[in-house]
Amino acid sequence: MRKILISTAVALSLIGCNSQPQHSRNPKDSTVKIASFNVSMDATNYVGRDAKRATNKVLLTELKNGNQQIKNIAEIIQRTRPDIILLNEFDYITDPKQGVERFIKEYLNVAQHSDVSAIDYPYYYYSTVNTGKPSPYDLTGDGKATGTQGDAWGFGFFEGQYGMVLLSKYPIDKTNVRTFQHFKWKDMPGAMRPIVPSTGKSFYSDAAWNEFPLSSKSHWDVPVTVNGQTIHVLASHPTPPVFDGPEDRNGKKNHDEVRFWHDYLTPNKADYIYDDNGVFGGIAANARFVVMGDQNSSSTEGNSRKEAIGALLSSPLTNDVSIPMSRGGDLHKTDNKLSKHHTAYWGMRADYVLPSTYGWDVIDNGVFWPHTDSELYRLVKDRNASSDHRLVWSTLKLK
Repeated sequence: MRKILISTAVALSLIGCNSQPQHSRNPKDSTVKIASFNVSMDATNYVGRDAKRATNKVLLTELKNGNQQIKNIAEIIQRTRPDIILLNEFDYITDPKQGVERFIKEYLNVAQHSDVSAIDYPYYYYSTVNTGKPSPYDLTGDGKATGTQGDAWGFGFFEGQYGMVLLSKYPIDKTNVRTFQHFKWKDMPGAMRPIVPSTGKSFYSDAAWNEFPLSSKSHWDVPVTVNGQTIHVLASHPTPPVFDGPEDRNGKKNHDEVRFWHDYLTPNKADYIYDDNGVFGGIAANARFVVMGDQNSSSTEGNSRKEAIGALLSSPLTNDVSIPMSRGGDLHKTDNKLSKHHTAYWGMRADYVLPSTYGWDVIDNGVFWPHTDSELYRLVKDRNASSDHRLVWSTLKLK
């Protein structure tokens, strides 16, 4: 598996001197602003679900052409100014100079509006995912094994679609990054193997089930060093729990992808977990962490199986006391008391920045969803302005 990390010195040598102002952190500052944002920077967002047009070249072209949606994404990041941010649905491009580095240099390092400043992320983590990774099996049940789209190990038109990248102002400890891209679904105790109700038989063949990775993209444990302290960014993007049939294959997979983090954090539940280097076990006790990403699941709304996300949010190891909210979300679904907590355009809390109870105080949090009376509403006025998701953030204080 290819893992890519870039430092300030390497960044300057690769992308040239940055003429925009740099925003370095005060080493004595004990507060950290952390964000998660599904940016919809994937090929199908630009060209639709046409396998011939949805390729790994699409995002390259949009980045080169100064796409307005990407500029709006950058402006939202510049306005919220997180120190660490996870981007979901950022297509994986093998050459980082053309992908994530171009986004940093040509969008984030350039002020996108007269009243905002450029922002820089001298470190990033970017790696492979299971979306679009061909499988030899019929995973949709249509009698055909196409290799990609629904028959890929994670839904995608090409390998790396709907990828993710972590940007940071703080150093990333790449030596101790753990990835779980290849952890097998069958190896989770009590895994929800999809069953066809009418026959009582497994939806997947035994051969497919024995090879099926749990993660539709990947699960990452990325250590970031903040003022001498290690914080673990636990990043993922489980499959949507829909687009299936009575076997509920996607709903069950979403449940178990979310459950993975609950088990990883919980003493005596993580012994079965192994990473891509074959190391077993979960996170150490009394470790600072933040669970991040578009989990495609809510404990109160939507079509997911709610037990896994409910257990994660209610765990004594996670702090969900103060739930991020916005005025814009509240207006978007005025008939729903929970709408102020929504992070997705269709009306659900799907995206999370969930800190550990250990080692943090939550100072503030929110969802970037401007009200219609705000000039900034132009950035979210429809799903094409930026994304069908909203940036969610939390300011945390080390203790």
